[in-house]
This record gives sequence, C-alpha cells and structure tokens, in this order.
Amino acid sequence: MTNIYHPGLPEGKFPELRVMPMPSDANVYGDVFGGWIMAQVDIAGSLPAVRRANGRVATIAVNSFLFKHPVFVGDLLSFYADIVRVGRTSITVNVEVYAERNRLQAETVKVTEATLTYVATGTDRKPRIIPPLPSSSDATSTEG
Repeated sequence: MTNIYHPGLPEGKFPELRVMPMPSDANVYGDVFGGWIMAQVDIAGSLPAVRRANGRVATIAVNSFLFKHPVFVGDLLSFYADIVRVGRTSITVNVEVYAERNRLQAETVKVTEATLTYVATGTDRKPRIIPPLPSSSDATSTEG
C-alpha cells in the first residue's frame, strides 16, 4: 500500500526528525556534507534512546553508516529511528533517512541508513542502568 501523502516513505511510521539542508550545509556543488547528515542521524537516533532511557544518553558507537545516495540542498529529509536492542546501560538504534526531492514529481529516495549505540548516563555523566519498561498491568491499574 502506498502512502498517498508522502509516497515512498515508510507506511504507518512517524519520523523522529524532518529537516531541509540549506546552502551552508553543502559544498560548492550543492551536495550536502556527510558530516552534517551524520550529525542529524545522531540527533534522530538519540530521541527514542532518551525516551527509553528516561533521561540523558551519550553516543558511544557508530556501528554502521551507509550513504546510499547523495543529498542535495532543498531535499526534505525524514529520519526514522527504531530501537533494536536494549542492554543494561546501552541502547542500539537503527536510523533510516529518506529524501523527498522534486516534490512536484513525488520522488522519494532512501539516502542513508545507520546503526548507533547510546549509553544512558546520570548527572555525573557516568553510565547508569536503564529502567525497566512499566508492565502493562501498571499502565492499566485503576488504583484510586
């Protein structure tokens, strides 16, 4: 089934981040710097990690990073992030980036995919244990 509002974007998922690169984010040919894309991927990946850790996280590893297609000034980028592993103090997140270009022609291209690992940290900036998820019975409790 095709997403009629944003053809080519993942169906039923909401992006963690949407951003349009500006001329200052690109070289003289209009190609967006890989480092700028990496920074945006790190931000997008940290958002679900922060929610799951219930607080501060720090990037400890970029496990993989693949630039599949170039990104251009004026592309509208959508960053989708999914937690793939939760450890004692760490969270691993997959991030996929799609570029909507030539929006009148509805062209969407998957431009980047990456896997990053974050560690939950306390106010002392040292690793801390990630709290367990609340059980479904806790969420539906009707205590008064």
